[in-house]
Amino acid sequence: MFQACALRVSIQLKLAPIRSLYSAFSGKALAISNGVTQSNTRDASQLLDEMPLPDSKTCNKRIRCYTSDHEHYASLSMFKRMLSAQLMPDSFALAATIKSAAGVTVLLDMGPAEAIHGFAMKTGYVVFAAVQKAMIDMYAKFGALCSSRRVFKEMDNLDSVAWNVLLTGYARAALHDQALHLFLRMHVCGVEESKPDAITLAVILPVIAKLDLLQSGQSIHGYAIKMGLEVGTLVGNALVSMYTKCGFVDDARRVFFLIPYKDIVSWNSLIGGCSQCGLFDDALTMISQMVSMNFLLNEITIVSILPVCAFLEDASRYGMEFHCYILRHGLDTDLSVCNALMMYYSRIGEMERAECVFGELDMRDLVTWNTMIAGYANNGWISKAFALLQLLLMSGRKPDSITLVSVLPLCTQRYDLEGGKRIHGYAFRHNLLYKETTLGNSIVDLYGKCGKLENALQTFEGIKEKDIVSWNVMLSAYVDNCRLEKFVNLLNQMNHEQIHPDSVTLLSVIQAGTLNGRRKVKEIHAYALRSGFVSLVTVGNAMLDAYTKCGDIEDAHKFFSSWTERNLITGNTMISGYLEHGRPDDAKMVFVQMSEKDVTTWNVMIQGHALYYCSDVAFVMFHQLQNEGLKPDSLSIMSILPACVRVASPYLIKQCHGYVIRTHLEDIYLVGTLLDSYAKCGSISDAYKLFQASSKKDLVNYTAMLSGYAMYGLADEAIRMFFDMLEANVKPDHVIMTALLSACSHAGLIDEGWKLFESMTENHGIRPTMEHYACMVDLLARRGRLREAYEFILDMPCEADTGVWGTLLGACKIHKEVEIGQLVAAKLFDAETENVGNYLAMSNIYAADGKWEGVEQVRRQMKTMDLKKPAGCSWIEIAMKRHIFVACDLSHPERILIYSMLRTLDQMLKEPLEII
Repeated sequence: MFQACALRVSIQLKLAPIRSLYSAFSGKALAISNGVTQSNTRDASQLLDEMPLPDSKTCNKRIRCYTSDHEHYASLSMFKRMLSAQLMPDSFALAATIKSAAGVTVLLDMGPAEAIHGFAMKTGYVVFAAVQKAMIDMYAKFGALCSSRRVFKEMDNLDSVAWNVLLTGYARAALHDQALHLFLRMHVCGVEESKPDAITLAVILPVIAKLDLLQSGQSIHGYAIKMGLEVGTLVGNALVSMYTKCGFVDDARRVFFLIPYKDIVSWNSLIGGCSQCGLFDDALTMISQMVSMNFLLNEITIVSILPVCAFLEDASRYGMEFHCYILRHGLDTDLSVCNALMMYYSRIGEMERAECVFGELDMRDLVTWNTMIAGYANNGWISKAFALLQLLLMSGRKPDSITLVSVLPLCTQRYDLEGGKRIHGYAFRHNLLYKETTLGNSIVDLYGKCGKLENALQTFEGIKEKDIVSWNVMLSAYVDNCRLEKFVNLLNQMNHEQIHPDSVTLLSVIQAGTLNGRRKVKEIHAYALRSGFVSLVTVGNAMLDAYTKCGDIEDAHKFFSSWTERNLITGNTMISGYLEHGRPDDAKMVFVQMSEKDVTTWNVMIQGHALYYCSDVAFVMFHQLQNEGLKPDSLSIMSILPACVRVASPYLIKQCHGYVIRTHLEDIYLVGTLLDSYAKCGSISDAYKLFQASSKKDLVNYTAMLSGYAMYGLADEAIRMFFDMLEANVKPDHVIMTALLSACSHAGLIDEGWKLFESMTENHGIRPTMEHYACMVDLLARRGRLREAYEFILDMPCEADTGVWGTLLGACKIHKEVEIGQLVAAKLFDAETENVGNYLAMSNIYAADGKWEGVEQVRRQMKTMDLKKPAGCSWIEIAMKRHIFVACDLSHPERILIYSMLRTLDQMLKEPLEII
């Protein structure tokens, strides 16, 4: 009786944990067998529930079989039925159940896992090694590595399997430093059963690659050789992958050829490594060898090689071959392969094909959307990139940091501050900003380019893990906006935090030095020499550009002559510097000596001669550019147009315009330059026709058109277009307001001019500049209100420059106003002692009023200072041929005939007029 009671109590104690586990496990974890899983698995689970339950031994065996076959739902369902029937699972069945629980990813919390752990403790199974290892793995897969460590520490006999399970958990959670530390503990523990084995090395080598610890990887390689593990496929593949990810492809090859039994993973590891290191031809050679050994390319092979085919010479052919292979072998059903295919097509600029692949997909993940958005952005399809982003949001998916980084540069290029702010707000709301350094860097760059330095600094300071790019972007923002003091402070902070500058940092420093003068540029040059950065082509070109911009053309010449690492940009920079500093012969010498010239080289020569020297040479070079087989681009046209304006030839401008239409050169700045050129040559009607035909009327086009109206005093047309611009939601800038005030000045519309001047600050937030004040002075002075103009200058919030005073002096000459003219001339004589125009203007004012003593006084002063009036120059174009005339110049080939005609005309003017 007593024994029977004791046995019943023992059974009740055994069954108690089963009941508690059943209630915990069936409520959450086993919901997966009652509808959470896919339909096939759900049907299988329901079928098992309807079958009669076998004995405990058979149930335990079935659970183990289900788990080994990865039938986790069936395993858990069987375990649930054992609990409901109050059957006791053995330790091996429990270990298998734990593995199945770890294999199911829909468990939302730790409740079932902790219930299983409690069951193992109450039943005593927790001391079994198989159960402990299963629990370590289960906790690790649930992300509860603290619980994994606790179970690991409670184990009495640690073997390599236990170490490997925890090590795998660390690696899976990307806790690379902890994984490496655990591996070192395992290696030095001195227990034979705990020695690192092939699985250990296969787990730790990818961690080494992530940490970029090549020496540690080489040490592990040495251990593998010592233990005879190197030639095993598992370890060999891991070594190949480690070496390629660290950039040592030759070492990876040596290991690869030592593997006796290569599998598809071996080949993919080496092919992927070659692609990653830019050895595209080697990757293709490996694929040929792989196919010759009867290996089929799988999804990983295609994903590794296809996107990099875009960088090959015959990119289109290789891409089409791989696309055909994908279709023949049915790989187009794999989403990662389709993503790689879209990336390939976008990289070679065939977005239409990428769209076809995208459109045929039944299922898309975020990588798919990001690939297409980035493709549109990189190929300049801005509107489609934003449209696809909008479609992504409408689909219910949330853009990630990669999505935002793809579209932010588009906002930066268009100076779209509002669009950038919306992206910034989205990133902040979804907690993406401060976790992703690249995203933060892009937002800092946007604010810097848009001149919002406070926003840029706030975003920069919020980036938790700043990299060198973060510092460079913020430094660039300061130097681009000429905030040199803040630039220096940030540079000092960077040095204080021991952030080592790179070549990009030095480029910003060079740019800042350019603003500070030639002495600072020389100091930076010395630093570049000491640090070795000057050997980089980008740094050398920047140094050359800095010397030319500082006016130190001699040092630029010395640097150019002594520097051996030249490229096309180097020659172009030197040519531009020579032309800007009045040395066309030196520019031509560099041009002739260049073995290779691109369109930019020709553009620099054309622009330099068009703006600074001889338009005829510019025209000749423009024709030579085409004779060399090169096609003029939009910059070529913009470079030659100033020469067309200088010779006042609407005919030549129309030729350029025709070329733009024929070649479909769509560029808003080119259209603006054409408008400006037409207007300057007097063809305001042609300018208006082009403006009306323009598909996109932006600030550049409005500025060119309004400036043309202002040039010819068409104030009514200018004001009418200004209000049209406001209705089109185009915000005016200071250039637009200058053109409007100039138009009012030429037309004498004082009231309208005052209204526009006052609206600048009140309605448009534009602070008047010296040009605007000069326009207002001219507006008043043209109507003879010289005293009012003089008082306006005195009341200006800033000191007037010589341009403003010169405008008033010119008006005094027209209106013969001696008194105010003397006051103005006194200021100009002090500010511009050698400007002969001011002295001539004052002399003419005296002469117009009959004050010959004043005229004599000014003339004596000019003679004392050796000031002479420059020779006048004029030209005329007849039958597409330009004739230039300079005062007292006898070099014209038809001078005899011309002067004879002038004498005849002069004689006719002197003869008395006869009235019949």
